[in-house]
Amino acid sequence: MSQSISILLLVLAAALEALGDAVVRKGMHAAGWQRALLYTAGALVLFLYGWTVNRPPWKFGELLGLYVVFFFLLAQAISAVLFHEYPTRAVWIGGAFIATGGAIIAVAR
Repeated sequence: MSQSISILLLVLAAALEALGDAVVRKGMHAAGWQRALLYTAGALVLFLYGWTVNRPPWKFGELLGLYVVFFFLLAQAISAVLFHEYPTRAVWIGGAFIATGGAIIAVAR
């Protein structure tokens, strides 16, 4: 599998995981059939995340550092857009450490 395809699949998996988490969170604040619908949608999205991240023939542990960077960035974007919760300075500083660690792992491969 090419490096470009691997990166695209990692970004897709991170987006699915962050979005699935967000849908479940929305469901926790809904009621009745809306809650059931959101929980079901969240479960489906999280299943798609699991399938996407585990289907390719890669050693996931080797790509985990890069995946965590993508997940962090996408989770922050989804948090801002869907929940109007913006990262604090501490989150950005911690995120810089996450990105630095991911870069180290990606370059060392």
